[in-house]
Amino acid sequence: MTMQRPIDTSRRGFLKGSAVAAAGLIVGFQMAPAGKAFAATAKAGESAMLNAFVRIAPDGIVTVYAKHVEMGQGSYTGLATILAEELDADWSKVRATGAPADAKLYANLAFGMQGTGGSTAMANSWDQLRQAGATARAMLVAAAAERWKVPASEITVAKGVVSHAASGRKAGFGELAVDAARQTPPASVTLKDPAKFALVGKKAPRLDARAKANGTAQFTIDVKLPGQLTALVARSPQFGGKVKSVDAAAARKVPGVVDVVQVPTGVAVIAKGFWAASKGREALQVEWDLSAAETRGSDEMLASYRDLAKQPGKPARREGDAEAALGQGAQKFEASYDFPFLAHAPMEPLDCVVRLSSDACEIWAGDQFQTVDQANAAHVLGFKPEQVKINTLYAGGSFGRRANTQSDYISEAVQVAKAFGAGKPPVKVMWTREDDIRGGFYRPLYHHALAASVDAKGDITAWRQRIVGQSILDGTPFAPMMVKDGVDVTSVEGAANLPYAIPNLAVDLHTTKSGVPVLWWRSVGSTHTAFATEVFLDEIALATKQDPVALRRKLLAKHPRHLGVLNLAAEKAGWGKPLPKGWARGVAVHESFSSYVAEVAEVSVQADGSWRVERVVAAVDCGLPINPEIIKAQVEGGIGYGLAAVFSGAITLEKGEVQQSNFHDYEVLRIDQMPKVEVHIMPSKEKPTGIGEPGLPPIGPAVANALMAATGQRFRALPLPSSIKSA
Repeated sequence: MTMQRPIDTSRRGFLKGSAVAAAGLIVGFQMAPAGKAFAATAKAGESAMLNAFVRIAPDGIVTVYAKHVEMGQGSYTGLATILAEELDADWSKVRATGAPADAKLYANLAFGMQGTGGSTAMANSWDQLRQAGATARAMLVAAAAERWKVPASEITVAKGVVSHAASGRKAGFGELAVDAARQTPPASVTLKDPAKFALVGKKAPRLDARAKANGTAQFTIDVKLPGQLTALVARSPQFGGKVKSVDAAAARKVPGVVDVVQVPTGVAVIAKGFWAASKGREALQVEWDLSAAETRGSDEMLASYRDLAKQPGKPARREGDAEAALGQGAQKFEASYDFPFLAHAPMEPLDCVVRLSSDACEIWAGDQFQTVDQANAAHVLGFKPEQVKINTLYAGGSFGRRANTQSDYISEAVQVAKAFGAGKPPVKVMWTREDDIRGGFYRPLYHHALAASVDAKGDITAWRQRIVGQSILDGTPFAPMMVKDGVDVTSVEGAANLPYAIPNLAVDLHTTKSGVPVLWWRSVGSTHTAFATEVFLDEIALATKQDPVALRRKLLAKHPRHLGVLNLAAEKAGWGKPLPKGWARGVAVHESFSSYVAEVAEVSVQADGSWRVERVVAAVDCGLPINPEIIKAQVEGGIGYGLAAVFSGAITLEKGEVQQSNFHDYEVLRIDQMPKVEVHIMPSKEKPTGIGEPGLPPIGPAVANALMAATGQRFRALPLPSSIKSA
């Protein structure tokens, strides 16, 4: 995911008074207290909560409560590192667990609700968890001072041990935890000088690595409660279709099938296992009412987009007079770029376990939007949100799919449990890979039309960009905050904030309507705007015989962080140095989620037209690095995920039906397609920003620009052709 917006913790209640609040999705909250007597009633030998984020067991194990889901991005490790640094914990004794759904304690300070996305986990938690760790440390020190009858100022803490040098006394965290929890939290604490950090910025093993390697990590797909049943849902083959009639007689005869129930999204078959549910679903005879369904193909939609781009849209940015300047330049350039629908395709398809009683609902899921999902589940049941308990588990990927305002897969699972009946065995609603690929909530289809002019010296004097595509936010509770004057900020991010020094610049948006449900996809708007802007810039550089890196340096003179990663990537890649015959380099630089990334891709083109990406050099500025190894892994992962869209990713529709179904026709990256990747991290004293998404946007344009340098051809649509002719 997801939503890109500046991190501003002073506006953490920005959703209050919005349609979200009006719908009951957001509850009032305050920043989770750094200290509170959570365990004042704890007895010796018990674990103690020192505040909302840290629990200490008698054996000294420190458990950090992570308000953000761990879906592969390393959030548990990063969040625990921040707190453990200020706590002076022994990293070998640090653990992390998912926090319960409680927006008053665990809200994302960038969203005003509990949820993960927009590469905000570290940024919105940085100050909060430092405060929580430092406060807990102070409470441990106070407990030791009280016990030993010595001044707190004489006590030191290191690697989970509290010491008083003068008396020689020492105690582990576990020995002091219960007494510490009874201390009054200090009104203020002094945070560490970053120069003294022992964990932040250093290499530390991921907290989830061992469990994921040995198979003990629990994902939703692993959950098996006593008596649990499995359900699969038959859904309309076209978006917007409804059940007209259903004959479930044959399905009910399948061995293992327990019940068949109708829900708003279709017909659910509940059985004693996946196989029985699958065979039961196959036996259903469902007649669909498609009168309100989407019936167009994606080619038809794209054709209409191209027509729209011939006219001005809603203004997203205006500087100077681009229209006038376009007609006065020495040269004018025009190009259009097309981007298909994209599925998220996480390795673990959507799934959710629900146990329902007459007055309570318990959910197990890799939950990305706890506050929204809790409220939507409660709405389905006619409950209050506090009657819905969410157990947040590891998620086997998401890339934004598990975070939507309809809570589609969560709400559907609750609907199934409700239709089955309260007090009955828990139900796990599973999506097959085919359900997942065909289930919608895609990255939208987009078309960009660009025009630019240059003067006699080759300097760009005008730039006009028209973007056509479906709004992710339209009709959601986020629209009042993030759709301004008809412009969805997620449709134009990366273009409306183009950093290049161009005196006359215009960005327009045409927002289209479709029955296809759409959603943020890893890096959101930057997935298409970075490609269009960076490839068009290289086309201008090639036509005006300018070096692409030199041109960017000239245009980024007033943007030192963009320039910093550009220079670092170019240096480490050996920009300008000779390459083997048939090889070429391409570059792209882009800011997303307040992080800056430049990438240089090296490609090789063979005589038969086949080609491959050989090497990618990335430079990243994401503020103060918390864990360099995770940063590198996330940039590598973003490059790999982005390359799948570059090579083959596309969801296409014919007469409203999705043509792809599984990884044979919606291909993810294969291991032999992954290039060698080098990641270089810019030193920084700025606060941490996001890294889960920013590595993705530059890879597509860097590869396309390298192919353009190698062949002289223009590449204006994704996915790129699998075979090309060299120049």
